[in-house]
Amino acid sequence: MKNEWEPSKWGRIVSRSPKWLLVQDGICLTLLIDGDSHTVNVRDSASFSVRNGLLWASVTLKPAGSDAIQVGGLSKSGAANLRANFDDVLSEIRLREDTALLVRAHETMSDWLSKRRSVEDTAASQRRWLTHEMLNSLESERPQLDTARMRMLLRDGSLKARFGQRAIQLEQDLRDWGADIATAWQNLNSKHTDRELIECKELLDKVESKPLTPEQARAVVCFDNRVQVVASAGSGKTSTMVARAAYAIHRGIAKPEQIVMLAFNKKAAEELAERASQSFARLGMYDVPVKAFTFNALGLGIIGRATGKKPDIPQWAIDPADGLRKLADLIDGLKDSSLSFRAQWDLFRFVFKRDLPKPGESAPTAWDEQGRGMVLTADGTRVRSQEEALIANWLFYNGVNYRYEKSYVLDTADATHRQYRPDFYYPDIDLYHEHFALDARGNAPTHFDDYVSGVEWKRNLHLEQGTALIETTSHQVRTGTLFEHLERELTQRGIVLNPNPDRQIPKDGLKPMPAEELIGLVRAFIGHFKSNSMTPADLEERLDRLPTDAFKYRYRMFAALALPIIKAWDEALAAEGGIDFEDMLNLAAKYLEEGAIEEPYQLVMADEFQDSSRARARLCRALVQKKGRFFFAVGDDWQSINRFAGADISVMTGFRDWFGHGQVMKLEQTFRCPQELCDISSRFVSKNPAQLPKKVRSQTPAEGPVIQAYQVDGREQLADAIRQYVERLAERIQSGDVRPGRNGKVSIYVLGRYNADQQYVPRITSAAQKWVTVSFLTIHRSKGSEADFVILPEMISALRGRSFPNTRADDPVLGLAMPAGDNYPDSEERRLFYVALTRAKRSVALFSVRGQCSTFLNELEADGALRIQTSEGEPVQEETCPACRRGVIVQKTGPFGAFRSCSNFPDCRYKPKGTGQENLALRQKAIPSRTTPG
Repeated sequence: MKNEWEPSKWGRIVSRSPKWLLVQDGICLTLLIDGDSHTVNVRDSASFSVRNGLLWASVTLKPAGSDAIQVGGLSKSGAANLRANFDDVLSEIRLREDTALLVRAHETMSDWLSKRRSVEDTAASQRRWLTHEMLNSLESERPQLDTARMRMLLRDGSLKARFGQRAIQLEQDLRDWGADIATAWQNLNSKHTDRELIECKELLDKVESKPLTPEQARAVVCFDNRVQVVASAGSGKTSTMVARAAYAIHRGIAKPEQIVMLAFNKKAAEELAERASQSFARLGMYDVPVKAFTFNALGLGIIGRATGKKPDIPQWAIDPADGLRKLADLIDGLKDSSLSFRAQWDLFRFVFKRDLPKPGESAPTAWDEQGRGMVLTADGTRVRSQEEALIANWLFYNGVNYRYEKSYVLDTADATHRQYRPDFYYPDIDLYHEHFALDARGNAPTHFDDYVSGVEWKRNLHLEQGTALIETTSHQVRTGTLFEHLERELTQRGIVLNPNPDRQIPKDGLKPMPAEELIGLVRAFIGHFKSNSMTPADLEERLDRLPTDAFKYRYRMFAALALPIIKAWDEALAAEGGIDFEDMLNLAAKYLEEGAIEEPYQLVMADEFQDSSRARARLCRALVQKKGRFFFAVGDDWQSINRFAGADISVMTGFRDWFGHGQVMKLEQTFRCPQELCDISSRFVSKNPAQLPKKVRSQTPAEGPVIQAYQVDGREQLADAIRQYVERLAERIQSGDVRPGRNGKVSIYVLGRYNADQQYVPRITSAAQKWVTVSFLTIHRSKGSEADFVILPEMISALRGRSFPNTRADDPVLGLAMPAGDNYPDSEERRLFYVALTRAKRSVALFSVRGQCSTFLNELEADGALRIQTSEGEPVQEETCPACRRGVIVQKTGPFGAFRSCSNFPDCRYKPKGTGQENLALRQKAIPSRTTPG
């Protein structure tokens, strides 16, 4: 429709405007004047304007690329009409365009929502879980839409009217579009689970000898791509894995040949396969094989199929004992072929055997009669710090004659100061040596008051008196420059160094690190180094990143030893045409990652996942890297106790970092321990905040005390006390006080922290043998096993020798080949103790020695979990040593009569003041006695 405007007669005359005609055709506005035409698009607001004058209005057009053209004489009513007309035109245009935009956006939205609904409908019809992989795929296809503008446009009544009935659907689709799909799918999956628990009830009830618990059943039907099951001890992990395999086959999620179960040793793999066969038979699924492999067998098979040649793993690369012997031979070869390596090896054992505390911190190794901490050296000298001990050990190793804190040649004592005693003095060359606790900038630790001024006083004194002084600092110790500096200063003055690793150690001296201990440390390092696919360059980078207060020189010295040993280890493998376990896992994963081979497994399940190394985790991840595959990991981080063998608990606690988004299920009901024992053990292990939380539940009733603790006067009495405990238990079974087991007997485990604890398996009478069976396991080997009663024979904490917890923490150099570890005190030992406690179906008996009571045992007593008693049931009374805080004050007899001292003598020589009998009476009055549990 066209509209026209022209000037009025008087308007044209008064405005002296030529005759013109303005024609509107749609969005085009054409000005005809003097035979010329000028056209503009009214959508461009800058292309024309209408301006009212005093009596008439003028119109201005600005065509693209031309000068503005203005004409006048338009009546004001004509101008108003022109404006209104074009407002209507523009409004209509905008309405059409907005409608078209909304239609296109809705079509795009509808297409994506249809895909989503199709995925949801398909999953429902096929009885499938809506997986995170599906969600990611949908989200990646989700188009970008300006939904805020769409909602704003729908608020326009004219547009909404034009949109008609589609507006209702559009509003609903906008709501669906804006809803959180993850939450929506979570709700759908929850409903799917409820339906599956009903529809598959027969399978879930019959797959094991007893129906699965609700939490087991839910873990079975939860079929997201990645599922982690955090299980409790005795919660039926194997049952859940086997049932999941049966369910996957039943629902067509995976064929039998597409399922693999991974275990950590051959026995566990065979048990998984046998359990699966038995469970399938219950369901009438005969001759349905599901593979169960060790990681070893699976990895070797993958490499064999990828290369056409299965590699060999020598026995010494599998068996820990054989591996240590092989490593010892390789190290001997390196020492024979390199005097430098031999010297570094001996120096590390003799001088650098332990890490240093942070600058300014003390770490006593013994205590004197007054309870003051002492640090002893290899030659038995008592020094003030570990740094001074390091220097003294270096001097002793090199045969340097020195005196520690010998009085200065000049008497400096006055009313306020004691005699000056420099740290070291070398009498053969009349040289003093001060070791200052100063950093690279010459600053002392903040809590060392007036330390720097004391340093200046000593320097000035030597300068004034003309006495020779050399200085070393903490910074030099940490970086290792101290030893080069000290060697240079001494040799320039005539000292001849005579390094000797076999130098005779005095009675009170601290012995070097045993060679077998260093070999074991290197073997553990090799495992972690390879499991993490590290290179020498990676190791160097980690060394560079060590914090400034670390004993970097020791770390670098260890790395310099480890790298040639690793090279020799690899050469020994190559000489036999073999690889080791870590290489095998990494190589198998590499072939899968690079697509050199593809395994058929749709469902991969890993048992005891808390003990996985990073290499094992990498292999699992590679197996399920292809879309549409499922990984199911079952484990209990509270039972992660194989760090020494390469296990990395962060693989489980950081599951999503490794495998992406996944469902976390929990098996919190145990079929083993009574609730009271569950509570005690859970409370103990979960004090470590790094452990994954769970609430262990049990329906097993308690039968008498679930945990007891007995103490004897000496280790030589432990075996007899344990024998008496077992025979009393047999008598109680015979009398009916204790319920017998299914075969008329009860099972008893003696669980040792060490193999040597096997000596505590009692020789019981034939009468007792009718009622009890007693067997021995180390705690590490006991995982997965259970007995009615558990005995822990050496719950002791000694300053030297065997101890539980083991007071010798993992050497921090292992951290060079591992991720940041769990720094909670005794974290792995705490988990090991938890494993021991949770092997018992009825009760645990803990045996300790007076003066050496385990800190774990003391902690349980402090928490009210038990009371320590004598083997006769009498309450124990003890006074903890205030010096070492591990021993107790005991009565002793010496050449001068009775006295009281710490039970950890000679490491702790603390003696309370006063007479022995007098103090004993006073202490017993002051200390509340422990009572026997009722």
